[in-house]
Amino acid sequence: MSMSLIFHKYQGTGNDFVIIDDRAAQFDTTDQARIAALCHRRFGIGADGLMLLRNKQGYDFEMVYFNADGAPSSMCGNGGRCLVAFAKYLNVVEDKAYFLAVDGPHEARVAADGTVRLKMIDVAAPQVAGVGEEDVFLHTGSPHHIHFLDPEESPSLAEFNVFAQGHDIRYDQAYDPAGTNVNFVEVPADPTHPWPVRTYERGVEDETYSCGTGVTAVALAA
Repeated sequence: MSMSLIFHKYQGTGNDFVIIDDRAAQFDTTDQARIAALCHRRFGIGADGLMLLRNKQGYDFEMVYFNADGAPSSMCGNGGRCLVAFAKYLNVVEDKAYFLAVDGPHEARVAADGTVRLKMIDVAAPQVAGVGEEDVFLHTGSPHHIHFLDPEESPSLAEFNVFAQGHDIRYDQAYDPAGTNVNFVEVPADPTHPWPVRTYERGVEDETYSCGTGVTAVALAA
């Protein structure tokens, strides 16, 4: 017998999510196959991840996040912003939110235009990455490997094979067993100009349109 499911679809700078109001705690979080099926872009709803909004004593709500492969995930910055917007839609919060995620408590504010600002956790100094002599690693709630492309390097970031290179680093033994997200950054000639970033996300196992914890890591490492 099929079961109905009420869901909402949100996106933050192209990072998209299936969101479910699970304050009654009825969603089966152990059914990873179902979560993966819901996130499938051909046979499901399609998303980079799935989030549950749940009640949590001492907080406005709890964020429970799963990657597109159905596995429980580390923190997702864009997901957090989307869930705050969803909480406002449900009248769970107004213009301020205090919620619990897998990496700890987070604060957020909702502007008059609906823009959500999210406070991330404190981050340790960048480390030398396990792969690549000049690459760095940071944990901004999720693990991130960062590779800066030399301005003289070919191909450019636009032509760079993010899937192949990202896949190799994500599964490198240096990051066993959990793996890492991988960010490729094009360093502009003028550092005051935007720094283009492309991210391969573990759990999605592909490039995503954006990654909040990833660009936070890049900004801190730059």
